[in-house]
Amino acid sequence: MSRSRQIAVVAPASPVKKEIAERVEALAASIPGGPRVRFHPQCFSTEGHFAGSDAERSAALLEVANDPAVDAVWFGRGGYGSGRLDETLFGALNDAARRKTYLGYSDLGFVLARLLATGVGKPVHGPMPSDIARPGGEDAVRRALSFLADGDLAGIEPTARAGRNVVAFNLTILAHLIGASWAPDLSGCVIMLEETCEHHYRIDRCFFTLFQNPGVRKAAGIMLGRCSDIPENDPIFGKSEEEIARYWCDRYGVPYLGRADIGHDAGNKIVPFGGVQVADAAFAS
Repeated sequence: MSRSRQIAVVAPASPVKKEIAERVEALAASIPGGPRVRFHPQCFSTEGHFAGSDAERSAALLEVANDPAVDAVWFGRGGYGSGRLDETLFGALNDAARRKTYLGYSDLGFVLARLLATGVGKPVHGPMPSDIARPGGEDAVRRALSFLADGDLAGIEPTARAGRNVVAFNLTILAHLIGASWAPDLSGCVIMLEETCEHHYRIDRCFFTLFQNPGVRKAAGIMLGRCSDIPENDPIFGKSEEEIARYWCDRYGVPYLGRADIGHDAGNKIVPFGGVQVADAAFAS
């Protein structure tokens, strides 16, 4: 790896357990010449479901984003809460924030989408520190650390590595944010979608919502990642998640481009928004 990079971890959604932080810090320290990973104290705050109040979570993100000593912002875990951040923080991001890489997935799609829409930084879908608790999770965290520290492209999702203009989101999160006034224009993008713990009828409903957006209807294509732990439904929906995706793509004339190697699991690959050129730019110096 190259020079030691400074990675700040914040939790805009749910809190991070201290034992998780300790495991990730130890793993980072075991990598020769690896990055310095610093968990912001806010990660361990709690207010009900959230990692501290909306104001506390917003302030922590703004602090590390605007800190010129920090090279990358890594989101601690998903859950729920990113959509509740103070909207004014995105207008307060400075030049240092605009040069950073921001890595996360799941609920953090709210933040990645907002950064994409405002042209701030380099949004990237990929593993988070909390993934170390999953089976095989150390590999996922190493993949993220190698990318953040050295721009290692080995863990990039194949379609993103091929130079396509890609984005990646949890399906439910994108369906919830696509109607926001600040939602990014996804025209011309390959949109990768993954899901977990949702019934097939809810997956179908999310696709309905997505395709009401003009930019989604002008996408270069839809790719479906893994949809895990789908609950049984009574009555049976009768269509698989891939059949659902194909149905809505066919209905609106958007190409269905097959499966993407992303999901709520340790195999979740890295997707720099815009494709691998974004990753190249992130580490040019």
